[in-house]
Amino acid sequence: MSDESVENIARKLAEAVPEGLRSVREDLESNFRSVLRASLAKLDLVTREEFEVQEAVLAKTRQKLEALEARLEDIEKS
Repeated sequence: MSDESVENIARKLAEAVPEGLRSVREDLESNFRSVLRASLAKLDLVTREEFEVQEAVLAKTRQKLEALEARLEDIEKS
């Protein structure tokens, strides 16, 4: 997740703070930002590009498996 996305989420959370707590809004926004970054860092995420590469590898592997299954079936029929 990009820094811009984290900033946007932290800003929206800070804007949702009730009026009585507006005086601590900057501190809350900073804390939201820190918590979001720390939480996201703990997640085992991959980029969209990495996901798409693995998706292509899986599709190719599936095609090979299906071809091998068909060959095996032909051999077993003989």
